[in-house]
Amino acid sequence: MEELGIPELTSEQIEEICTITEEKARKHVISKVSAKQIERLNISAEIEGTKPAKLTIDVDINLSTSVKNFDVQKLADEAVKEAFKAAEKYLRELTCHSQT
Repeated sequence: MEELGIPELTSEQIEEICTITEEKARKHVISKVSAKQIERLNISAEIEGTKPAKLTIDVDINLSTSVKNFDVQKLADEAVKEAFKAAEKYLRELTCHSQT
């Protein structure tokens, strides 16, 4: 985060980043697979430290046995990637606001 010139995050900002990343990951999964086909979808986002802060995103997906030939690991990886993009966008917006 220091590369973006972001000030130390408040607890509210940390909570907002976690919420945004979890929602983005969930939306990505549901855009690729029907919610009816998902038996389990656990998404967690956690930030450790302040400067630098480390963001960890975990996506655990279990699809119904009726879903055949679907790469669940690839879907989870894509969801994590989209979540990180959303976090980066949020942090860049914070940077812009803190410089004005």
